[in-house]
Amino acid sequence: MNKRIILTAAFFGALAVVLGAFGAHGLKNSISALDLAIWQKGVEYQFYHTFALLYLSTFARYKNKLIGFAYVFFTLGIVLFSGSLYLLALKDSFHLAFAGFIGPITPIGGLCFILGWISLFMAALRDK
Repeated sequence: MNKRIILTAAFFGALAVVLGAFGAHGLKNSISALDLAIWQKGVEYQFYHTFALLYLSTFARYKNKLIGFAYVFFTLGIVLFSGSLYLLALKDSFHLAFAGFIGPITPIGGLCFILGWISLFMAALRDK
């Protein structure tokens, strides 16, 4: 088990619970239904990849560089993909002027998720 990966997963897991509850209870009367769906999609993908990080921690004992790459890609994916969705969901209701450039960041986060899964796949192929 890798302590760094577990700590990262625990942080993102707790944050996903907080953000999910905030969306369900604190934002439901403040943002549109569409924006709330965007918010929830960010929470959903954050949870998926928090579990992926936990799974990675079981492979960390192999000292495989590809596991390290998967960790970095999943972490960046959560920050870029889910983080950009959270900001996009809030931009209209909270008049976030800087949010106009955030839309292109979401697919970069998605690409990070894909690269994380490919790294995990390659690590598993190389495992003896």
